[in-house]
Amino acid sequence: MIHFARTAARTAVVLAALSSSAAFAGPFPFFDLNTQPATSSDQVQREEPAATEMPANLRRQVVAYATSEAPGTIVIDTPHTYLYLVLGNGKAMRYGIGVGREGFTWSGTQTITRKQEWPDWTPPPEMLRRQPYLPRFMAGGPGNPLGARAMYLGETIYRIHGTNAPDTIGHQVSSGCIRMVNEDVTDLYGRVNVGTKVVVLPMGRHDAIAHAHARSAPIEVVTPAESTPAPVAASWRPFWMN
Repeated sequence: MIHFARTAARTAVVLAALSSSAAFAGPFPFFDLNTQPATSSDQVQREEPAATEMPANLRRQVVAYATSEAPGTIVIDTPHTYLYLVLGNGKAMRYGIGVGREGFTWSGTQTITRKQEWPDWTPPPEMLRRQPYLPRFMAGGPGNPLGARAMYLGETIYRIHGTNAPDTIGHQVSSGCIRMVNEDVTDLYGRVNVGTKVVVLPMGRHDAIAHAHARSAPIEVVTPAESTPAPVAASWRPFWMN
């Protein structure tokens, strides 16, 4: 009897110790066979933001477009956030774009003077004076605000370039540059050359509005071009972007 009592007491002590350990360490695996730690891939899937779906009117497509500009000319319709690449025979390739925010729009005629794949970004002095917290240099890559391609306009500080913030397309958000989603800027980059004429229409120009109302339904939707691999770079997605 005494032996049984001692055994029962020892068992109680052991169970109490196990219960105390479980309170600190969590349940034992054999108590819950369905409990599994989250894997790194599970965490990535949870943390990855949902892809932004481009509105139909901002997707790359061939449209009817009446213009006196020669085939191969780029026309920036600033008020309606469209870029047209004139194809001739009353047609143009239309892309959705982001344009300069209020006070940063501009107009005129330039030419493409340089093209660059996965360009580095060096904010110009004017931008650094307004936003001194910006980096002085950023190497090209998927985290770079200039995106996959850049086409430099004349001797200005402006470019047609990609973006790592596709949700800004269709809005007035930049410091004067024309931004496109990376798939579209890659497609345009392959269609134009240095020396291509670029016409930028002003924000309130009447004929830009007339063009917008005269557009017909899209003739065809063009499959996005295959993009080239990006160099490895630090990922950074600012909300302002040049």
